Amino acid sequence: MIPHAADTAIDSLGPARIPSPLLRSESGHARTFISDEHQVAIEVNPQRLKTLIEKGSAIAAFEQAGPRRDIYFDPSKLKCALATCGGLCPGLNDIIRAIVLELYYGYGVRNIYGIRYGLQGFIPKYGHEVMDLNPEAVTEILEMGGTILGSSRGPQSIEEIVDALERMNIGILFMIGGDGTLKAASLIADEITARGLHISVVGIPKTIDNDIYLVSRSFGFDSAVAVATQAIISAHNESSGYPNGIGLIKLMGRYSGFIAATAALAQQNVNFVLIPEIDFDLDGPRGFLQALETRLKLRQHAVIVVAEGAGQKFFKNNEVKYDESGNVRLQDIGLFLKAEIGRYFKEHRMEINLKYIDPSYMIRSLPACAKDHVFCSFLGRDAVHAGMAGKTRLLVGYWNEQFVHVPLSASAGKRKQVDPGGKLWQNVIQATGQGLMVNDG
Repeated sequence: MIPHAADTAIDSLGPARIPSPLLRSESGHARTFISDEHQVAIEVNPQRLKTLIEKGSAIAAFEQAGPRRDIYFDPSKLKCALATCGGLCPGLNDIIRAIVLELYYGYGVRNIYGIRYGLQGFIPKYGHEVMDLNPEAVTEILEMGGTILGSSRGPQSIEEIVDALERMNIGILFMIGGDGTLKAASLIADEITARGLHISVVGIPKTIDNDIYLVSRSFGFDSAVAVATQAIISAHNESSGYPNGIGLIKLMGRYSGFIAATAALAQQNVNFVLIPEIDFDLDGPRGFLQALETRLKLRQHAVIVVAEGAGQKFFKNNEVKYDESGNVRLQDIGLFLKAEIGRYFKEHRMEINLKYIDPSYMIRSLPACAKDHVFCSFLGRDAVHAGMAGKTRLLVGYWNEQFVHVPLSASAGKRKQVDPGGKLWQNVIQATGQGLMVNDG
């Protein structure tokens, strides 16, 4: 649901009265600045937007991201901190590098600290040392996977985190992470406000699954799709090289099937795509296994892509367990399907050759692709511009083909999912030829 116009306002620490150092461009080129009046409409359908304008309705919009002419912080006195949290994702080092270089060269900030191993780095009992960040420390990290700062999962004391921010005299905190990190950022901002501190909290949304609400694209997604596509090519070659060959690939996607659906369209040799948003049955006349048998009898091979969160209903009798971040520990749908496919065809006395591929952790820890390199550069630099202007309680996102400021309260705790009636899934259905795999009644 699109938020109301009042829900998109961005908090500020106070008036921005310091002329930006970016005004003093040494290149001789005029710098383009963005004002808070530059807005990006949230409604992405041109016809619906036109109708709203014609009716004189209030248009909900986000602030456009980018450098402001006046800033809040004095760069010569400012100290900044960066933390990467949660699972690994291609592009984390790109974000770190972009933030450090923009702070150092763009604004002249010299005190930039990397917090080691996520939020643990703020808590004294863990004993993690702070990393000094400067251009020399980040110049060569683009082709490194993971994050030079390290990461961790699980909640930490918000009070102790803010204690550490006070001790370090931090002015801007950059938090790079997924939904759990954005929730923590919101709580940290609450504690900062309660103490009357002037610390900006800026989030950079990180999820390889591309499921952050009100963010149309997240970094790492294109890199994940590129590698997943290679896995599909391998699965297709394996399956087509044997009689009744089956290539089964499990991809990321706890609650949203964007990687599975997009990869299937990027390499259209996939016959079945199973994602959390679309229900399916295993057995029965219209179940998945019957559809797979029909496919094999017709073409002698099949490729299946399954998102990790699909088919969790088949494990409903198991005890629900949670990870350190409070996320439900999903049952392994990939291994489950592998076993069920084997069972089914053994019962039907039909020989198959099944190859199972799970590239998930390899994908998460690889360096970003070229497209994500560029995207991360924009995200990191716009995060710096927002923080320097004294803006807080926001994440820098991408919406309606623009980089924007999204209030943490509008996005945290919500999730974006594949629309069964939308263009992405409808194209998957056309490309795979799969039908509804749910039994009547």
